This record gives sequence, C-alpha cells and structure tokens, in this order.
Amino acid sequence: MKKVKIPVLKTTLDRELAAEYGVEGLSACPMMREGQVFYADYAKPEGMCDEAWKAVYQYAFALAHGAGEGLFYYGDWIRKPGVAICSCNDGLRPVIFKLEATGEDSRIGYEPVR
Repeated sequence: MKKVKIPVLKTTLDRELAAEYGVEGLSACPMMREGQVFYADYAKPEGMCDEAWKAVYQYAFALAHGAGEGLFYYGDWIRKPGVAICSCNDGLRPVIFKLEATGEDSRIGYEPVR
C-alpha cells in the first residue's frame, strides 16, 4: 500500500446559492485552507474534515492500492494517470482536492489484534 498526497487546491463559495440558502455571513469553508496537504491510505488523515474524507476516501483507497497505474473511469475524466480531482460534498462552499498516488510506502498505524 502506498501513501496518497492530498493537497487542497481551492476553497470556494457559490455566492448565488449562498445568498439564497446560506446563513448570513457564510464564507468559504473555515476548516480547510488552500495549499494545505494531507497524506492518506486506508484511514482519514489527522486534521482533515470528516465530510471531506467521506467524499474522497474511495479515490484515496484506490490510489493507495495501485489504481495510479491507469486513468480513472476509462480515461474520460482525468487525463493524468494516478490523479483524481475531487471535492467535498458541501454544495454551498465546496473544497477542491487533488489526490495523487505516490511511491512512498504506507505503514499501518495500529497494532493488529491477530
């Protein structure tokens, strides 16, 4: 299993939707910042938003287990092997992530019970 690099590319705010549905003073996500970098494999990296992790974990898991050799979805989505561009599921202020396979080995962060 390899580590997956997950930088935050962009924090956004859909002003039109926020004006109609958001609370007064809503701004881009306060939990993540552009340029922040996480490393993951099978588990959520420390400090990453739980909801963001739920939205991207399947790509991190796939990349950690070798999906980086080819293109996702038959090559009709991302043109670079070993890369996925994903966002969290906040429809008013989504955070955009780049998930990228690395050659760095991952280590299990727990003691197996067996």
